[in-house]
Amino acid sequence: MATRLFHISDVHFGVEDREALTVFERAVAEERPDAVVCTGDLTQRAKHSEYAAAAKWFDGLGVPVVLDPGNHDMPYYNLWERFTDPYKRYRTLRRNVGSDLRSDDVVLVPLKTTVRAQTRFPWSDGVVTEAALSQTLDHLSALKSDPRTIIVTAHHPLLGPEGHEKNPTIGGTQAFAKLAQAGVQAVISGHIHTPIDELRSVDGHAMRMIGVGTLSIRLRHGAPPSYRVLTCEAGGIIETELREIRKADG
Repeated sequence: MATRLFHISDVHFGVEDREALTVFERAVAEERPDAVVCTGDLTQRAKHSEYAAAAKWFDGLGVPVVLDPGNHDMPYYNLWERFTDPYKRYRTLRRNVGSDLRSDDVVLVPLKTTVRAQTRFPWSDGVVTEAALSQTLDHLSALKSDPRTIIVTAHHPLLGPEGHEKNPTIGGTQAFAKLAQAGVQAVISGHIHTPIDELRSVDGHAMRMIGVGTLSIRLRHGAPPSYRVLTCEAGGIIETELREIRKADG
């Protein structure tokens, strides 16, 4: 049997869309996916109250939950904590409600695309550091002969829109090429609040970029709240279904 994943991103607890969350909760309860994967921006300002709301909601889904941090998940008001231990609150959430996916069909490998500070402003766009990329590539090297489909999870898309010369994710182009060369079939991400599903190529190495919208009220480019169903089988097979949440759905 194939493995079914429900992919969400950018829930932004603090400005979450309660109607969209209810629609998603209902789908999880009825269909029981093998896991829910959330690629970051779990909170709006990384407040303790927002993390508490996120923990309660994810725990209530009743299925395994795989989490990544986003740029909104580092303290916004407590700069001391942001610079000394930016992922402390995220780690607590992941420890309490997160899990690792166990599947004969697909393996998920995280890539961190967030940093506590940047030399540009605002600090919202992605950065793939050499250390982060090396850690992911080390994980991938252990999967060299693994027959399962390999998906990398990240908050930020590694490439910008096609036709744009400037990539908003620093280090993303190099990371894309190296991941594709390492045998990754797809990178799933969020951040832009707009769904994407594209086969892209860098230096002759092709890989699929799959992204999903938001489950918050922070809509962009006319895209409604959405989530995506990924049906995965070994050998690089990934089927996707984008589910947009309209007001009538609630």
